[in-house]
Amino acid sequence: MSTNTQSNWQAHVAAQLATLTPILSKRGYTLAEQQPHTGGERFLMKNLTTTSGDKLILYGNDAGGKPVVIKATCDHAGRQELLHERQCRALLQNIDFAYSSFATPAELDFFTDSGYTITVQQYIDQTSTFLERPLEQQFAFALQALKTQASARITTNSHLRKVRSTFGIRTGADYLRLIRAFVAALEHKQADRSAIDTVQQVQDRLVDQQERIEQYGGFLTHTDFVPHNFRIAGDTMYLLDWSSLEFGNKHESWARFLNFMTLYNPELETLLITYVEQNRAPEERESLQLMRLYRLSELITYYTNTLQNSEGNLLALNQARVQFWRDVLLAELQNKRVERDVVAAYKTTRDQLRSAGEKERQKNLH
Repeated sequence: MSTNTQSNWQAHVAAQLATLTPILSKRGYTLAEQQPHTGGERFLMKNLTTTSGDKLILYGNDAGGKPVVIKATCDHAGRQELLHERQCRALLQNIDFAYSSFATPAELDFFTDSGYTITVQQYIDQTSTFLERPLEQQFAFALQALKTQASARITTNSHLRKVRSTFGIRTGADYLRLIRAFVAALEHKQADRSAIDTVQQVQDRLVDQQERIEQYGGFLTHTDFVPHNFRIAGDTMYLLDWSSLEFGNKHESWARFLNFMTLYNPELETLLITYVEQNRAPEERESLQLMRLYRLSELITYYTNTLQNSEGNLLALNQARVQFWRDVLLAELQNKRVERDVVAAYKTTRDQLRSAGEKERQKNLH
């Protein structure tokens, strides 16, 4: 249950920090007293569709007192993720079929010590969070970032050879494999029948629309494109998470971003959808809708998987999350937005059930 799982995570973090502190000190780095990325519901997080390792993301200062971000791991998969992220950054700066690229925080240090792989990066200070900015700015930054991703597309075998050893590449068949895995996982977990049936509808839709999914395949996309994975300084957006980049359907990152904005800024969600409807081909709008259905199914499956490690308020919260995202998915299956009162009711429940630690963690995410 969650108490044991959370306790194990907290003990793991404490042991890791006790080991890392002197390692970092030798190179002139000190850790901040508060580490928001290790608390709250962090112990539950595990990606469904990508391989992620066990790593800590920490705040600290260098020898001169400047703030830095430290990523550290002694886990094999975590080490591979850090190396993969470096490879992605390097390759995207140099491939000849990407017409623009993201800015990235400077890497200040990269080293191994006592079984740990550690990267230290520039901390990007921002005067306001993405969601605190005016709606027009949010729209402009989001649209430009989504266009930047779409500026890289695999169209030749030469392109494929350059990126396939570094980036994941998802085809229409891969999306079908994943949605079928979601249905199987929900059935295995004996999820609510309505959730299983709703995701099954998505599976049927994706089977019928393989041609549309493939039509917009081969684009660079970010599977976790949400505000906590980028920061804005001046007029520049810095991408923080390079490990979630892959080549797949153009609209997968759009879908992740829009699903996030269903909760946090529905006005921006509407603006972006309207932009696609007014400025892109109808087929592109169809592709976007298919990816939203797929990513919403992933959310339902993700939160269903957390139930076995939850109890008390957290169990009630994750059950509410499954129900809420099913409601959002039901609306999207009809190409409608979920009713605002449904969103408001869910947010009230969420805020009542969230732990103090998770509320603190969320303040530092967006």
